[in-house]
Amino acid sequence: MNDEPIPAEEYLERERAAPQERHEYIDGWVVRVSGASIEHNFIVSNLNRELGNQLRETDCRVTTNDLRVTFPSLDKYAYPDVVAFCGEPELEEEHLDMLYNPTLIVEVLSPTTEDYDHGKKFSRYRRIDTLQEYLLVAQDAPHVEHYVRQDDGSWRLTDTDGLDATITLPSIEAELPLDEVYLDVLEDEESFRAE
Repeated sequence: MNDEPIPAEEYLERERAAPQERHEYIDGWVVRVSGASIEHNFIVSNLNRELGNQLRETDCRVTTNDLRVTFPSLDKYAYPDVVAFCGEPELEEEHLDMLYNPTLIVEVLSPTTEDYDHGKKFSRYRRIDTLQEYLLVAQDAPHVEHYVRQDDGSWRLTDTDGLDATITLPSIEAELPLDEVYLDVLEDEESFRAE
């Protein structure tokens, strides 16, 4: 983190000069994105594979956490774990490294980011007009919080638990079976299945 706030342009210049390190930008402050656990990485890979396979013959695409998302009019930038968008990607013109039109954002929760992902980060994501769905995925149990934007702009939450469950993602016309999300992640998978 920097000792004092810096302009967004300086943040972007630094990020592009050192792409091997990732930082989020919040109100002038640069925050390093820390490394993730093996479970976190498996879940992100599983999500990307499952959604990517389902979206192959649609106008929607999925990408992982190397594509920065910007929060309109907030001077904030983040690297979601998984992002899906439909239609043509709206990218920052000169560098093509910043997405302006996410449809679905997925964050895999970790002990250090859980409160932020539930609170301030989601509050900021909600300002993205194109965003229709937000998923928070637990690492230690098959549990997903699924937020869907309603016609009036409010967000409806559905909690889904268990490896036998499937989440329907209407904004990208896909389904997410939790047994695929948690494939090779949970030590005792059978204890999380319905009896």
